[in-house]
Amino acid sequence: MDSLAEQIISGARLGRRDDLGALLETDLEELCRAADQVRRALCGDRGELCTIVNGRSGRCSEDCRFCAQSCHYHTGAEEYPFLPVQEIVEEGKRNEAAGVHRYSIVTAGRGLHGRELDHALEAYRRLGEETGLALCASHGLQSVEEFQAMREAGVTRYHANLETSRRNFPNICTTHTYEDKLENIRRAKSAGLEVCSGGILGMGETWEDRIDMALDLSELGAVSIPLNLLTPIPGTPLEEAEPLTEGEVFRSVAIFRLLNPTAWIRMAAGRRRFAGGGRKLFRCGANAAITGDMLTTTGTGIAGDRAMFAQLGYEI
Repeated sequence: MDSLAEQIISGARLGRRDDLGALLETDLEELCRAADQVRRALCGDRGELCTIVNGRSGRCSEDCRFCAQSCHYHTGAEEYPFLPVQEIVEEGKRNEAAGVHRYSIVTAGRGLHGRELDHALEAYRRLGEETGLALCASHGLQSVEEFQAMREAGVTRYHANLETSRRNFPNICTTHTYEDKLENIRRAKSAGLEVCSGGILGMGETWEDRIDMALDLSELGAVSIPLNLLTPIPGTPLEEAEPLTEGEVFRSVAIFRLLNPTAWIRMAAGRRRFAGGGRKLFRCGANAAITGDMLTTTGTGIAGDRAMFAQLGYEI
């Protein structure tokens, strides 16, 4: 593993033609040490924090089997239309004051169009004028023209999770396809946006599925890869899913780092399961986090995550 880490640091990249079985068989501590070595050499001791605001909640037409906001399931999730622009801007200011770097409006639904998209664009413009936050967006499937409008409004990065592998995707969602996801990401990139894309671990996927998703993200050039741990929600088809072990999570994070050596590996939902906000995760390849209390709560909050990164020797 030490030799592999040195090769990656020197410019080698693992791909589909390589025998990746060793990543599943090698000693976990050695694997995590190699991933952390790659992270330190190619990304430095820098940590990035981002927050999200739930800009439109519930009544989503898509049937993603993990999601509380799908109209196909009865979960009791809060439902409301697009938030007032002023509320979104004020929330962004509060997050910036707390020490966050990036801020994203997230909306439930297949896409964001018409008047609600206009409201989002107004919010992005105001955030650009009134804060120093880097701006992300997460609105589902959009056209190239809509992506261009977001970029002109100040958005620099678009979030669109693959969620799982191509093989496993039909088991998770049937109202849109894996190819729809890929084409959406390509449209965002063609409009000049960076891409933040990852998925959820613990949805019945195999280790080969996890590796396949990590390779797809590498081939797409995702600069940020959020890794969520499934939080089984009562009322959804995955409510009885068994959680991954800590060892499985650590190995997964290390593999995503080794296959995506220069990306932000961003821990998101499910981090509250780990002691200290998931300190060990940031010693096996992760170097970024979604923080705060919107959707993907971590159990620590912004101040706790800043303190954790500082204790680990990361520059915030």
